[in-house]
Amino acid sequence: MDKEMHVNRYDPKLTKFMEEALVKKGFNSLKSSQDVEKYFKENKDFLLFVNSVCGCAAGSARPGVLRAIEKNGDLKKMKMATVFAGVDLEATEKARSYFSNHEKSSPNIILFKNKKPVLFMERKDIVHKDAGEIAEILIDEISKFKSLV
Repeated sequence: MDKEMHVNRYDPKLTKFMEEALVKKGFNSLKSSQDVEKYFKENKDFLLFVNSVCGCAAGSARPGVLRAIEKNGDLKKMKMATVFAGVDLEATEKARSYFSNHEKSSPNIILFKNKKPVLFMERKDIVHKDAGEIAEILIDEISKFKSLV
């Protein structure tokens, strides 16, 4: 076989609701490396969420990000994108290439300013926090976002 075949670890039909929760709140779902490349080329300030099926994504990260969006008007206006680790393998790898100095993990919550990560929450930063704590961290960072150089 000439091309390596990528098999999703999780059935997209079973994870669709996890993705849709973010899309309904304004996230762009990036499904391919081309989608990611185009998004990173066209946007300089944005929030990227690397979605996952794990418990800390379901219990803390996703609900925390969604709660922050509900509570913070500036975040509602931001550009937001998501890739799904274990589902959108090619898109996730391409997204990770933009922050390759960090260990591969999911979920991730990354705030980009001028195409550079200014907030990087990886699994180890999320796993022992609840959704409210995640929301507050994100809201605090967003309040600084306008003043970042």
